[in-house]
Amino acid sequence: MSVESAQAFYERIATDELLQKQLQNAASDEQRLEITLAAGYSFTLPEWEVALAKISKSGDSISDASLDAILQRRHFVNAGGVSAVPYQPPSSVWSGLEQIGSIKLLRRLFNPSAWSIRTKLSVALLSVALIPMSFTTYHNLQESLKSAEDSEYRKLELLATSNASRLDQLIIDIQRVAVQVSTDKDVVGFLAATIPQKQIAFRTSMQRTLDNVFRSNPDYDVVYIIDTKGRCVAATNPTFIAQNYAFREYFRFSIQGRPYVSSVLVGTTSGRPGIYFSNPVRSEGGKIVGVAVLKIKGEDIWAIVNALQAGSKSYAFLIDERGVIISHPDKSLLYHSLAPLPPEKQKQSGTLYGIDQIKSLNIPELAAMVGAKQTAHTSYYSSVERTRQMIGFAPLQEQPWVLGVNKAHAQFDAPLNQLIWQNSRSLLAVGAIATIIALILARSIAQPIRTLTKAAQSLVEQDDFDDHQLAKASYANDDIGQLVHVFLQMAQEVKAREQKLKQQVLELNVEIDEAKKARQVADITQTDYFQQLQQKAQTIKGRLSKNDAPETDYFQQLQQKVQNLKGKSIRTYAQVTEESNHKGTEDTQRSLSGKSQQSEPLPLGEGETPKANGKNES
Repeated sequence: MSVESAQAFYERIATDELLQKQLQNAASDEQRLEITLAAGYSFTLPEWEVALAKISKSGDSISDASLDAILQRRHFVNAGGVSAVPYQPPSSVWSGLEQIGSIKLLRRLFNPSAWSIRTKLSVALLSVALIPMSFTTYHNLQESLKSAEDSEYRKLELLATSNASRLDQLIIDIQRVAVQVSTDKDVVGFLAATIPQKQIAFRTSMQRTLDNVFRSNPDYDVVYIIDTKGRCVAATNPTFIAQNYAFREYFRFSIQGRPYVSSVLVGTTSGRPGIYFSNPVRSEGGKIVGVAVLKIKGEDIWAIVNALQAGSKSYAFLIDERGVIISHPDKSLLYHSLAPLPPEKQKQSGTLYGIDQIKSLNIPELAAMVGAKQTAHTSYYSSVERTRQMIGFAPLQEQPWVLGVNKAHAQFDAPLNQLIWQNSRSLLAVGAIATIIALILARSIAQPIRTLTKAAQSLVEQDDFDDHQLAKASYANDDIGQLVHVFLQMAQEVKAREQKLKQQVLELNVEIDEAKKARQVADITQTDYFQQLQQKAQTIKGRLSKNDAPETDYFQQLQQKVQNLKGKSIRTYAQVTEESNHKGTEDTQRSLSGKSQQSEPLPLGEGETPKANGKNES
């Protein structure tokens, strides 16, 4: 098998799908060999195996230069000098052929210069149509996604702001109640009295006031009065009386003359969470004589916060100024900080929140919420829910708390995915239409060119072509039609010129033959033998000029025989020249001289007749 044959075979496998299917569907390698032989490739199975000896392993590849080197070394010689062919299983051989076919196909696929003009036009038209449209669609989609995301964040921010306003209003209302309790005349009189009898006189009316306030709102947990030493002297819950709350921060603030609202703390007496509102109690002279405390239930605050939802999987939560969660639907996350607290604040956890330790959720993305002064949004990954979350938050105006509305990003992704799918469907629909149009245009352009190429090949190989297909393409008024029309005219002109050239060659051959004959005659007539013969004829002619008419007739006959001898010599010379492939002039003259000497006695014998008659002497 020659290198050219092998390369042509591999190219055929890589480009001919029908041949590939026939080879793949063959039951054995012998049938595959028969198919390849029927396709016009002449080589044997051992040659086939040798050619693929180094590429039959899976994963190997081969270049054209390596293939040429293998095919040029088709025979291997062992130590004994006997030709040996290394054995290769037919299946390995076929896998090598399939691999080479795949390599050729891949090279052809990634080499645009090897594409057909139809493929090039299709790819060019599709690129022009789809690439700008894809960029435009992508840009519009990104803008739409950004707008939708901003809109969703804005919605969360509005929900957080609305609920924060509700909490602000609740705090304001409860603070007003705490102020009313601290300014009640019975409460002021009880704490300002220095004589026990006066305190007893005010106790009953003060207790009635505290009970009335407690019963006015089911959200209230307890109302109680603390003296200047931090000891509870009156309360709606008897368990609070005589308890010392001097360690509580709300007492330390209010005893200094400032109203205070605590975080959601766990009560040391009741063990229930709640928010403490405290206000200083002043005497008529303005002296601080105690503190009035109103506690609301933490569950009610949680109910208000938890009632806010932005979807099935959304919720709201509340953090205080330290970043500690004081309201959350998941009770296990209460009193956890968003980020680790400093050690000094950890030490105050018992005093501030009534628990021993504040654990951290370690979510640094939410650190922006702590102490926020305006509405904003952010996103983070929740290790608890193991999903991406998005948050809109808003600060309270009455307290340094921040309310956040949390929503799973998956809920936001659902409408976005629908938007992406809609844009993708539009792109696919337009792309399909563009593909069909591109293929039709490419075919309309490439088909005449392909027909023109086949016609040109036929004109080169067979000196003729089928002009009916080209005639159909020439009817078009575009550039391709004009090209086909010009090609038809050119083909006709080429044929006409070819006929004319053939006629000119024929005439030239005739002229060359005539000139050759004239040159051959000149060569013969200039020989010494012919010159001597001519002299003899002139001598005989001079002698007979004085004789009678019979002698003149005899001379004419003799001259006619000389002419015949001349023509016969010319024809003999031409035959000898053709048989000996144009041998030298000297050999031809020798041949002619020999034949002329054999013919010479005839005129001399006839010339003796005058002697016999006594009419010619000497």
